Amino acid sequence: MKIFTNILVFLAAALVIFNITQLDFSNLFKEDNAVAFIGIAASCCAILILIIFRLSKKIEDKMNDKL
Repeated sequence: MKIFTNILVFLAAALVIFNITQLDFSNLFKEDNAVAFIGIAASCCAILILIIFRLSKKIEDKMNDKL
């Protein structure tokens, strides 16, 4: 499961980098940049959710070891 979450975090980070390259920095608040901003936000949320999932699995494993 750890390898799977690592792969997903890597893919989400790659999407963040890809969407940053799609931004037009000369006109940052133009309508064309909305898709890139949404992609960056969604990828960051995915990374955060995966990190929380990994931490919850570690806590669950420690709780099962104590019992």
